[in-house]
Amino acid sequence: MAGRITSWISRLKAHPLARVGPGLITGVADDDPSGIATYSQAGAQFGLNMLWTMPLTYPLMSAVQSMCARIGRVTGRGLAANIKAQFPPIVLKAVVLLLLVANTLNIAADVAAMGEVGELVTGLNRHAMTVLFVAVTLLLQVLVPYHRYVGILKWLTLSLLAYALVLFTVHVPWGEVLARTIWPHVVWNGEAAAVVVGVFGTTISPYLFFWQASEEVEEMGAHGSEPPLIRDAVQAPAELRRIGWDTWSGMFYSNAAAYFIILATALTLHAAGITTIDTAAQAANALRPLAGDFAFLLFALGIVGVGLIGVPVLAGSGAYALAEAMGWRFGLERSVAKARGFYGVIVASVLAGLVIQYSPISPMKALFWSAVINGVVAVPLMVVVILLASRRAVMGDFVAPRAILVLGWIGTAVMGAAAVRMVLP
Repeated sequence: MAGRITSWISRLKAHPLARVGPGLITGVADDDPSGIATYSQAGAQFGLNMLWTMPLTYPLMSAVQSMCARIGRVTGRGLAANIKAQFPPIVLKAVVLLLLVANTLNIAADVAAMGEVGELVTGLNRHAMTVLFVAVTLLLQVLVPYHRYVGILKWLTLSLLAYALVLFTVHVPWGEVLARTIWPHVVWNGEAAAVVVGVFGTTISPYLFFWQASEEVEEMGAHGSEPPLIRDAVQAPAELRRIGWDTWSGMFYSNAAAYFIILATALTLHAAGITTIDTAAQAANALRPLAGDFAFLLFALGIVGVGLIGVPVLAGSGAYALAEAMGWRFGLERSVAKARGFYGVIVASVLAGLVIQYSPISPMKALFWSAVINGVVAVPLMVVVILLASRRAVMGDFVAPRAILVLGWIGTAVMGAAAVRMVLP
C-alpha cells in the first residue's frame, strides 16, 4: 500500500500541472463567482458584443501580473514589503486598508453565490451550504502547508473548463462570434459603459497583484529557501522564462474562460430575452430551461470550484499585505503558531464575509462597493507596481522589459478611465 501511495504521489509531481506556478492560480482566482456574475451580465445584456473586452484586457492584465511576479521573485519580498521600503508610509497604509475592505466585501459576495449554487444543486439551505464552504476553505488554508495546499488549488483550476464544456450543449455560430469579437455592434451609452467598467474592474483587480508577488516568495521557500534573483543571477534566465510562461498562460486560461462565459450566456440568456443577471447562481439557474440540466450543472460546479480558489486568494492577499506592512511573520507554509497575525487576518476576513450573509447588508451591495474600492485603488497601485518593476534600486539588473512597462502604462490609463467612469454619475 505504501508503495502504491508513493508511486501515486510521484505521478502527480511529474504531471504537467505540477510544474505551473502562481500565474495559473492567480488567473483562475480572477474568475471568482462575482467575476462570473459580471461576465454573465455582459453576455446576457449585450450578447456577442462584449466579447472584444477579453482580447483587449489579456495583454494588459498579463503585463501587470508579470511585473508583480518578477518583483516577488527578484527581491524575495512581497508587494507590500517593497512598497513599504520605497514609498511614504501613507501610501502603504491607504492601499492595505482599502484592499482589506474591498476583499472582505468581495468574499461576502463570493460565499453568498457559492451557498446559493449549493442550494440549487443539493436542495439544502443556502446558509448551511455557505457555512460548509467557508469551513472547508478555512480548514484547508489554515491546516494544510503551502507545498500541499498549492497542489489542491492547481487541481481546482480545472473547474474553469466547465465553461468551455457548456458550449457543447448549444449551437455556436463561430463565424459571427469571430466577427463580433473583432468588430462589435455596441451603442456607446451609459449602460454599455457601466458593463465595460465592470468587466475591466473584475479582470484587473488589486488583490491579484499582492497574491502573485507573495506566491513567488512562497514558491522560493517551498523549493528549499531559494535566494532572490537579485542575489543569485545564475537562476535568473530560467526563472524569468518560467514567470513569463506561467503568467501569460495563466492569464490566457483566465481570459479564455471569461470569454466562454460571455459567449455561453450570450447564446442562451440573451437569445432568450433574459438581459439582467444579478448573481452567478442566477445565471446558472437561468441556463437550465434553455440549455438543459447538464449545462446548468457544469455552470454551477464551475462557480463552486473557482469560489474555492477565489475566496482563499482574496483572504490570503489581504493577509500577506497587512503582515508585511506590520512586520509580522507570514506565509502559508508556516504553522498557525508561527504566524498568528497572518492567519488571524485570513480567518477574520472570511468570517466577516460570512457574517454579512446574516446582516441587512445585501451581498450584491457588498459586491458593488468592492468594485468601487477596487476601481479607486487599482490605478495608483498599478503606477506603484510599474515604478517598482522599473527601478534598478529595487530590481537590480532585472527591471521589467520596456514592452511590459508600456503595456502596464496602457493598462493604467484604461483602468484610470474606467475608475473615472465608475465614480462619476
